[in-house]
Amino acid sequence: MASLQLRRESSLDQQESPRSPEAKLGMKVEDLWGVQEPKLSPNEKLNACFESIPVSAFPLAPQGIEIKSDASLAEAVQILAQNKILSAPVVDVNAPEDATWIDRYIGIVEFAGIAIWILQQSEPPSPRSPSSPSGTYFAVSINGMTSAVGLGTLGPEDASITSGDFFEALTSSKFYKNTKVVRDISGTFRWAPFLALQKSNSFLTMLLLLSKYKMKSVPVVDLGDGKINNIITQSAVIHMLAECTGFHWFESWGTKKLSEIGLPTMSPKEIIKVHEDQPVLQAFKLMRKNRIGGVPVVESGGKKAIGNISLRDVQFLLTAPEIYRDYRSITAKNFLIAVKNYLEKHDKRSPMLSGTVTCKRDKTIKELIQTLDSEKIHRMYVVDDDGNLEGVITLRDIISRLVHEPHGYFGDFFDGVLPLPENCRV
Repeated sequence: MASLQLRRESSLDQQESPRSPEAKLGMKVEDLWGVQEPKLSPNEKLNACFESIPVSAFPLAPQGIEIKSDASLAEAVQILAQNKILSAPVVDVNAPEDATWIDRYIGIVEFAGIAIWILQQSEPPSPRSPSSPSGTYFAVSINGMTSAVGLGTLGPEDASITSGDFFEALTSSKFYKNTKVVRDISGTFRWAPFLALQKSNSFLTMLLLLSKYKMKSVPVVDLGDGKINNIITQSAVIHMLAECTGFHWFESWGTKKLSEIGLPTMSPKEIIKVHEDQPVLQAFKLMRKNRIGGVPVVESGGKKAIGNISLRDVQFLLTAPEIYRDYRSITAKNFLIAVKNYLEKHDKRSPMLSGTVTCKRDKTIKELIQTLDSEKIHRMYVVDDDGNLEGVITLRDIISRLVHEPHGYFGDFFDGVLPLPENCRV
């Protein structure tokens, strides 16, 4: 009883001068944690706490950037790059002024999704084919559009097809400038349907969508004006958890070692990776095929990671293709070197400047969260004592260990009730 009273007094002290909006939210969880049934397990307590908090309590992210449905790929890339964001909601230009949110928004388009789609549509044929034109030309042109040419596994000899000339030709083409965001890429890889939450929906619902249901971000809408009130990302949740250090509910979970909560979930053989001498396009091709956000770059003939390439790094292929002029070909290793030099030259901050961030299995979930948050990265590679890769842990993996889905929580909502585009991320 004295312990409970002390904890509540501590919460009151912090409420008078909160460290941050995220810490203030952590205080709400702390207060709810203290009144849960003693017979509940820690995991059940967390579920109950998060079910009692509405998503409207989550700190607001900067808003206002939207992309119109008739914007071209070039315009969408420019908007995302200028505002230094990775995704934005797409507004239907044909929707009336008084449209509800479900009619106003068509989906969320991601920077990486645009770039990967462009590469998918414009991959040149392999130079090994005797009838193949030069790698700097598009494969097949039909009515001004370029049809996709499937590529198998790419080896070092294929790196020339991803030369700087290829990307400069691509970004200056009519194909790139005239293709419309919604008309031509909706329903393709990494196009997310506009699955939104209302402000009254629970925190638990949001966490489950970001973890088990693999959404990168969850929009929160205001039914009153039919517009987006907030967008909650996996990264924002990890930042919130990092700000909750010291609270009893967080420490009871965060002080556990990775191995205690079943992380990493994959074996070394299951890690999807690219070798340093393979073309960088192979890395993005693997991400597209396996629907993952990043891959480690591994030394040739070894098991040590020398770097990481994520889907958000594909933006450099479209916004700064000139950085590859000095390279005969763009291998994964050369891509890492070129982008790092470019970032340093232009004084730009990026996780790529931090190098490969790794950890051991004996690290605690709390330490992992703090590193991911401070380094602004989306995955951590687990290594053994010799530095060999043993696994990977993503933001989604962490959130999925924080909560669990109660039986029948969503009913049959994800069993065909919602019409989703083919190959969507949800």
